[in-house]
Amino acid sequence: MNALMAYQNVNRQTSVVDADPHRLIQLLFDGALERINMAKVQIQMRNYEGKNRLISKAMEIVGGLRSFLDLERGGSIASSLNDLYEYIERRLLDANISNNIEILDEVAGLIREIKTGWDGIRPEVLEKQLV
Repeated sequence: MNALMAYQNVNRQTSVVDADPHRLIQLLFDGALERINMAKVQIQMRNYEGKNRLISKAMEIVGGLRSFLDLERGGSIASSLNDLYEYIERRLLDANISNNIEILDEVAGLIREIKTGWDGIRPEVLEKQLV
């Protein structure tokens, strides 16, 4: 198990070093989803310290995503994403306080929806990088 975790850590670090800005955001979405899923397991195992640490990390990631938004240049899309990220942070806090897996499922669904849109523009981003 430790060897697998070490491999995953090296793989993640390599992905981050080699990633372009668009890919870095994809990795943040993946990281938030991974921590939310792990937090659900910790709730089921009644490991509330582990759950707290994982949800806190997911909240940090969402806060980081919010900080990357350019509200001046991004217009209504950036504003809407800002509001959605703020909502997600509040719901993560609610889930942490109440140990509520359903709230974590809701939040994971929202993040997956945003990530799907972000993933969908990847070909366009790559094309612009080549020009």
